[in-house]
Amino acid sequence: MLTKRIQLALIHTAVAMTLVPINSTLNRVMIFDLGVSKTLFTLLAIFPYLLAPIQVAIGSFSDRHPIMGYRRSPYILVGLILCVLGVAVAPQVAILISEDFDLGITFGVLAFFLWGMGYNLSAVSYLSLASELSGESGRGKTIATMFTIMVIGLIATGISLSRMVPTYDPDLLSRAFIIVASTALIMGLIGLFKLEPRSGISSPAAKSDVYTVKQMTAAIMENPVAKVFFVYLLLLLAAILGQDVLLEPFGAQAFGMSLEQTSRIVSITNSFTLIAFIIAGVLEGRVKKKYVAQSGNLAAMFGFITIVVSGLTANLTTFYVGITLLGFGTGISTIANLSLMFDLTVPEKVGLYIGAWGFSNGMSRLVGLLMAGVVADLATKWTGDALHGYLVVFGIQASMLFAAAFMLYRIDVGVFRKKADEPSFTDKVAAVAD
Repeated sequence: MLTKRIQLALIHTAVAMTLVPINSTLNRVMIFDLGVSKTLFTLLAIFPYLLAPIQVAIGSFSDRHPIMGYRRSPYILVGLILCVLGVAVAPQVAILISEDFDLGITFGVLAFFLWGMGYNLSAVSYLSLASELSGESGRGKTIATMFTIMVIGLIATGISLSRMVPTYDPDLLSRAFIIVASTALIMGLIGLFKLEPRSGISSPAAKSDVYTVKQMTAAIMENPVAKVFFVYLLLLLAAILGQDVLLEPFGAQAFGMSLEQTSRIVSITNSFTLIAFIIAGVLEGRVKKKYVAQSGNLAAMFGFITIVVSGLTANLTTFYVGITLLGFGTGISTIANLSLMFDLTVPEKVGLYIGAWGFSNGMSRLVGLLMAGVVADLATKWTGDALHGYLVVFGIQASMLFAAAFMLYRIDVGVFRKKADEPSFTDKVAAVAD
């Protein structure tokens, strides 16, 4: 099983690393070097997450329509190829936008559409396959392996990009993106090789495992703890993920950092995220999950506050302390809240609640990225200073984490399960009718 876990991790890493050039290099080039508005870039960046609802349809379709005896592998392969094509096309957005704005935006929509479709196709498929291959008892180890190798891959990708594109040059940018895309494709193909047994794990999903958005909404609204957790995840992840497109251009704006230096930011933050994963793993079972989660949330909050201070004081060392805290807090928070998320399910309705938390995750990415771009541009217009535009967003994100920290105290697993086990209003009506 170890070999299969590593193969699954290679696929997970391959898909994740295709986003690094877009969110850590292309964003810096377009926003800072080419002067494209943050709102416009984030509108492109949220495009993949607008497609997220298709994951439900893809998962259900692949359950019932195997291709040549395989239920997951063909969809993972097609998704991976689309991700690779998306990142290969992406440099043309920066190159064309300075020559022909309309054509550049057209390529931007194409690149993000390809990547978004690829991500949604592959993610739901390889996560389903990971769940099926691991079994209930082995899912924790599989998730830990996948995320650990992914973070290592992101660190390596960030370092490689910083060396391949030290300054903005269209030719170097295209070459670097193609190298990342090729590497991701090779890793993904190695991961797929003989991973899924042909015609195995093939029993169709039970009817009770297929849920509608209406059912997921009802499950959340009928359970007070589920409502709180849904909003908690939304605030938490929107704050943490919303900075993805802003840190690199902020580093260039506030400290005059080169493209090589800003490309390393993702490596620095992910290095401390990896350290945090290890610490969170050691604390698992020894310290209450809510305490661990809270420490991660607060560390990330202080990371944002420190980044704001660094911008106000023009102190680069303080900025590095801030991104270190942000990376560490993100790692602790990710592991603890993922574990808490699995606790907030019931055996009979795992798919229902995991689907709900996944929906919250997708919404948070969309809200966080859109807020980052729009608010930064509006704040820049109001203050007349681009630097303060960034600082306003980071301040709001710190406030969102502060609110999430208060909400965490209202999340009680025991109360959630007691309420979840109660029959819904619809079930009661059906029982009376029978």
